[in-house]
Amino acid sequence: MLRGKTTAALGQGFRATGHGFKVYMIQFMKGWDQYGEVNAIKNTPNFELKQFGTPELIASPGEVDFEEGRKGLEFAKKIIVSDEYDIVILDEIGVAIEYGIIDVEEVLKLIEMKPEKVELIITGGKMHPKIKERADLITEMRLIKHYYSTQGINARYGIEY
Repeated sequence: MLRGKTTAALGQGFRATGHGFKVYMIQFMKGWDQYGEVNAIKNTPNFELKQFGTPELIASPGEVDFEEGRKGLEFAKKIIVSDEYDIVILDEIGVAIEYGIIDVEEVLKLIEMKPEKVELIITGGKMHPKIKERADLITEMRLIKHYYSTQGINARYGIEY
C-alpha cells in the first residue's frame, strides 16, 4: 500500500507529539475538512492544523488560490518564529511553488528565519531545486504502481483521505 508525502509528514508529527513536542501543520492548496488527518489532529494534544486553499482540485490556479497562498505564507511566518512549536510542517508547499502560487524565494526566506530549535518539514511533488539545495534531509517518494490507474479504483474513505 502506497502512502504519500503528507502521510509521512503526519507520521513524523504524531511521533513527535508522543514525546511531548508541539507540532503545527500548515496545509497549502487544501481546504477540504473531510481529510482523515483533520479529525485525527483535532483529537491529538500538541498537534494543530490550518488549511489554506479551497476544497477543489486545482487545474489552473485562480485569484483565490494566490490569495490563499499569500495568507498561508504569512501565517507560516508567524508560526515558525512564534517560539511555540517544535515542528512546523508546510504541507504541499512544494506544489504551491510548482504552480507559481508561492515564490520559491519567499520559502527560502522562511527557512532562513527559522529558529534553530524548530524542525521544518516541507512536502510537495516536484520540489524546487533551490529548496533541495538548502535542505538538510530529503526523502523522495515515487509512484511505482497505483490502483487508481491499474484498477480504476477511486480514492477511498479512510485510506486515501
